[in-house]
Amino acid sequence: MFFKGSRYENVATATIADEHGRTVRYKLMRVIGDVTPEGEHVVRQGVRIDQVAALRLGDPEKFWRLCDANRAAWPPELVGEVGRRLLVPSEDG
Repeated sequence: MFFKGSRYENVATATIADEHGRTVRYKLMRVIGDVTPEGEHVVRQGVRIDQVAALRLGDPEKFWRLCDANRAAWPPELVGEVGRRLLVPSEDG
């Protein structure tokens, strides 16, 4: 259902019957645990969160890991303030 490496890859799937008796599959809520940062990244003018993920995590699609580490629900909020220090998780964990 989700690609390998997706933030939802390991989230449990549940089912429910709708009003017509059809079975609907859905993902349970994703719980964000504590993240031990490996380092920090200082935000510069004009840099997007996917660019930071590519540089620091080796994959622009892992921007969500930066969001999790910094408790951000909206990715652009992480890079909106020049000079902000972002916590960076390890590449593999």
